Amino acid sequence: MADEATAFVPGHVTGFFSAHPDEDPTKAGSRGAGLTLTDGVRVTVQPATETSLTLDGEAVEIEPVEAVLGALRASANVTAESELPLGSGFGVSGALALGAALAANRVFDRRLSTNELVTIAHGAEVRAGTGLGDVVAQARGGAPIRLEPGAPRHGVLDAIPERARVEYATFGELSTRAVLSGDTEALSIAGKRALSRIVEEPTLDSFVYASRRFAREAELLTPRVRAAIRDVAAVDGEASMAMLGDTVFALGDGLSEAGYEPNVCAIHPAGAMLE
Repeated sequence: MADEATAFVPGHVTGFFSAHPDEDPTKAGSRGAGLTLTDGVRVTVQPATETSLTLDGEAVEIEPVEAVLGALRASANVTAESELPLGSGFGVSGALALGAALAANRVFDRRLSTNELVTIAHGAEVRAGTGLGDVVAQARGGAPIRLEPGAPRHGVLDAIPERARVEYATFGELSTRAVLSGDTEALSIAGKRALSRIVEEPTLDSFVYASRRFAREAELLTPRVRAAIRDVAAVDGEASMAMLGDTVFALGDGLSEAGYEPNVCAIHPAGAMLE
């Protein structure tokens, strides 16, 4: 047993998706595409008599993390530092779950493979209703395309072979659980249409276009994100909405050129890993 272990998990911005529920949480998930980010979450696990979770210095309860530790039969202090806000479309809960799985596996010498750990974290997210595709994307890195839903044994991933500067601005939170627990039929129809486009033309420009059209067709655009997208378009930039958050993202310097003061990062070239 190690004294502690730390994992870094990239943030993940989903541009569009379709929901695919299943009684088996390892088969459930989403199809879609997104970007993993060099801004992410660091998760440190230490053995303890009782499990606790601290995020940026504050005690929190994150259901998927508790489920992951339960599956690994691990009682631990989990300390996380995030460069990204929770509940704003960056996959922070998925990052916490995956980071806890990777670090706890090392600390408690569970000797599980990466795919096994991703499956545990993905299943925990699905059961909690906090995400459908972040974990598998964060495990891969880059600009992943989720062709088939589910954990590694079931899901199929491809990727857009490009990197870019990414800007983003967050205006508030949206409830992923509330959206996913409602009627997702119209959303999924729009998501399938967007996926067809990106499969036909797997480029970042096509991704942003498909994402923006999806947000509009799925009626998910918030007023502030809608205004920011228009501002970026006015300076010949391309932007869209992060799913699911009151957050706008752009490639290049579109938000800066439009007069915003965005956070700046890049597409992360690799997936989650132990440090």
